[in-house]
Amino acid sequence: MSEQIVIVGFGPVAGRLIDELLPAVRDGHVSVTVVGEEAEAAYNRVLVADLGVGRTTADALALSDAAALIAEGVDVRLGVRVRRVDRARQQVILTDGTAAHYERLVFATGSRPVIPNLTGINPDPAAPVLPAGVTALRDLRDALVLRAAVDGGKRVVVLGGGVLGLETALAAAEEGATVTVVHNGPHPLGRNIDRGGGAVLAASLRRCGVRMAGNARSTGVEHNAPYGGFSALLLDDGSAIDGDLLVLSCGVRPRTELAEGCGLSTGTGILVDHRLRAHHEPHIFAIGDCAEVRCPDPACHECRTAQGPSGLVGPGWRQAEWLAEYLTLLATGTQDEADALQELPREQAGVIVLKARGMNMAVAGDNAADPWDEEALTAGAVNGRPRLQIAQWADPEHGRYVKMTTRGGVLEGLVAVGMPRTAAELVGLFERGAELPADRSLLLRLDGPDQLAGSGPADPAGTVCRCAGVSGTKIQGAVEGGCSTVADVSKATRAGTGCGGCHDDIKGLIEKHFQAAPAA
Repeated sequence: MSEQIVIVGFGPVAGRLIDELLPAVRDGHVSVTVVGEEAEAAYNRVLVADLGVGRTTADALALSDAAALIAEGVDVRLGVRVRRVDRARQQVILTDGTAAHYERLVFATGSRPVIPNLTGINPDPAAPVLPAGVTALRDLRDALVLRAAVDGGKRVVVLGGGVLGLETALAAAEEGATVTVVHNGPHPLGRNIDRGGGAVLAASLRRCGVRMAGNARSTGVEHNAPYGGFSALLLDDGSAIDGDLLVLSCGVRPRTELAEGCGLSTGTGILVDHRLRAHHEPHIFAIGDCAEVRCPDPACHECRTAQGPSGLVGPGWRQAEWLAEYLTLLATGTQDEADALQELPREQAGVIVLKARGMNMAVAGDNAADPWDEEALTAGAVNGRPRLQIAQWADPEHGRYVKMTTRGGVLEGLVAVGMPRTAAELVGLFERGAELPADRSLLLRLDGPDQLAGSGPADPAGTVCRCAGVSGTKIQGAVEGGCSTVADVSKATRAGTGCGGCHDDIKGLIEKHFQAAPAA
């Protein structure tokens, strides 16, 4: 008899888990039930802003086909939520009155947007009431709201200076909307980028047509537009920023309420060990944005320094792939055989990439220290451990800035604004843990005038799509096999199905291949 696996949530991470489990489903080793509260199967939520400005379609965002999965034998339940989990009976109770029995339960509930406590908005995080003209830009219906505003050349106010808010602002501005980004602190990406890089980034955003309102603390929304729609964002200094649409981009929180309701341990997310098992519950797992890998062993140094859920799709996909193999081993063998599978490797610090027409930025690791900050540079330099070293270069007039934070010649943090080739090389070195050249200026020359010809990634053999872990070599193979568009490459390799930051690199590899092809 096959082992029953129930997956709660049907986002991109759950979609990848189901894909990886399909061989075991076909062989009769497992049966899978997936419960999704939206009417659609898994789609790329990261690119909802692109849909909202008309750069892609809902079909292009789709990551799973419900009809195809049903034909494969997967029990797909859409438009319904799990009301509660009955751990004693090993079943989930759904809002439509039905129940599903499980032998293994996987939480893939993702995260929900943070709704700020503003006058005029119901602050209940579980069921916020957003007035007309206010959206968190989280699903396909939110994208339609943004699309109407962009098509009408309306005024869009983005509250939040994180990467998703900036990407939305850039895309909307490029497509004709009047856009203002409102953020707390002196510069956008305040938690990720240093002061110099943040200042150059803000100036670059302005050059791209995005208005910036920094050091602003919002207090409420005004909705005096027709039919009670949004008309202005109110600030604590008494001023207001007028607009027709307010996009809330204030971060996300893991959805843990179901897990908490059935007695599972939670921190920032659902607490799981290195095999993604919930604490003290071997039948329940969690992956993706809702999962916090922090094992119960107090002696585990790795978990003492863990940062909680990454909020990135790439780590979630890798968790899904690993868990599918583990669950298959549990269904086909013994617990000992499954536990012999090597534990999921710890994720590196994430890399934040922001690309737009005329703008490029990459940020990773700890880049806060300044070259003259002696206390920060010597912190941690004990027992023979090298001190931090900073190499920094700035050309604010032309929107260029690079900072390299190294220890023993190896990058611990980086910032690169307006230097796309230098950024690509630094990101590759950071991800490989490779040592930088002694003369750091060699990296700056990658963006010199003699290096600008050509397109595509600096190192095609390296990783091009970090979300899906796809190399340039694999993409080139797909192109040589007949893929002529980014969509073709994505279908063949999964490259470009995550954050979309590699789309230009994929296009470059396609163009390079066809430019080199001899005329027929």
